[in-house]
Amino acid sequence: MPGADRQQEHCLPDLTTKGLVDGVHTNRSDWEGAIALHAAGTATRPETVPGIQVNGCFPDDSRTNPNTPCNHDSQFVMRLPDDWNGKLVIAGPPGNRTQYANDFVISDYVLSKGYAFASTDKGNTGTEFYKDGDRPGDAVAEWHRRVAQLTRATKDVANQRYGKSPRRTYITGISNAGYLTRYALENTPDLYDGGVDWEGTLFRRNGPNLFTFLPPALRNYPECQAQGFSGDACRRMYAAGFEPGSEFLWPEHYTVYWDLTQRIYREEFDPGYDGDTVEEDGTPGTPFCQEDGDPKTRCDAEYRYRERPERVKEAVERVSLTGNIGKPLLTLHGNFDALLPIDADSNVYRRLIEKAGKGGLHRYYKIGKGNHVDRFYNQFPEDGATGKKELRPILPCHRAAFEELVEWVEKGNRPPQSTYVQKLQSANPVNGDVINYCSINDEAIYSGPTD
Repeated sequence: MPGADRQQEHCLPDLTTKGLVDGVHTNRSDWEGAIALHAAGTATRPETVPGIQVNGCFPDDSRTNPNTPCNHDSQFVMRLPDDWNGKLVIAGPPGNRTQYANDFVISDYVLSKGYAFASTDKGNTGTEFYKDGDRPGDAVAEWHRRVAQLTRATKDVANQRYGKSPRRTYITGISNAGYLTRYALENTPDLYDGGVDWEGTLFRRNGPNLFTFLPPALRNYPECQAQGFSGDACRRMYAAGFEPGSEFLWPEHYTVYWDLTQRIYREEFDPGYDGDTVEEDGTPGTPFCQEDGDPKTRCDAEYRYRERPERVKEAVERVSLTGNIGKPLLTLHGNFDALLPIDADSNVYRRLIEKAGKGGLHRYYKIGKGNHVDRFYNQFPEDGATGKKELRPILPCHRAAFEELVEWVEKGNRPPQSTYVQKLQSANPVNGDVINYCSINDEAIYSGPTD
């Protein structure tokens, strides 16, 4: 692996999660159980995929990832199937997870179709990722360098292994890795032939970004809930971008996602906001802090991004998106996304792409009743009054979109135009299954209003 600090090769009878040994070839805690990205009941393809796995790392001086004997970050996993189709898929992890986060939702699927696969940990992981780098924004900026580094090196390794370089290279990912996909096709499009962006994070200097919608959610949610999800506090949450109808998701997102996400990313871009305030778990700020009249208390619920110094906005600008993509991109985003609200994220990104004159290279599919994390499909199985399922998983739509991208790039068959994909009309027509089925190439599914 060109530039690798250390690497280990494993010749395996099966490169998919069915054959990987936990703690050696994968870390199941990064993609299974309580933090799974997929819905329970999601099927994997039955194929056994023999080949070579390479675990390793590039030189780095931060130490947040304990997965391999490297004892530092910038780790990667690369899988080279014996029966190779001549193509490569690159991914990064969502959130602040490690290189194994995509093993079930992406790696298994593309390996079963003959693709080589590689993923990076982005150069820093965990809830203290912001400690990496010398200045605000450095940790996020490193993500992009590591993706490009992995892409170039994996192409070289494929040439070593197969005697030829990949004839096509695709990039894809979820959440922060969807953001990596967007950024890569804007800034290093020569490395790729196209990508699929699954609800990528949007960073914009003047907003919207995490800091323009998470603080309003933290400020207003308690009152909104106390008023039975009605009243002015709830209207302020809708104004920040949160979708009417997604309220049943807000309690857990308030408890688990909004507060921690706001504090650790605010610390990355604006560490001076709360001085040296650090909790016992090592994360900055004060959890669920509301204004108490003490001028010394700097609550993240009270964070006003637009009032912060220019240096903060400059740090965000360093990693911002422009919409100026250079290769085909398909974007998926659920309209019930309660972490990255669709109206403050992908709706905006679509407009940026059009403004950049690149609308012809983009397709945008709004997934009806899709949330940020598919496992919530099982947690909220149905509405007690109607018996209807509350959510639909996006993973099968991601797989369908990936196939549409390949058809577009390799055969010139353009995907359906950007539109809303209704939950019920995109289910399996035989049995209504939405866990393992999604159609985005049947024009009939676009004909009705949102369900």
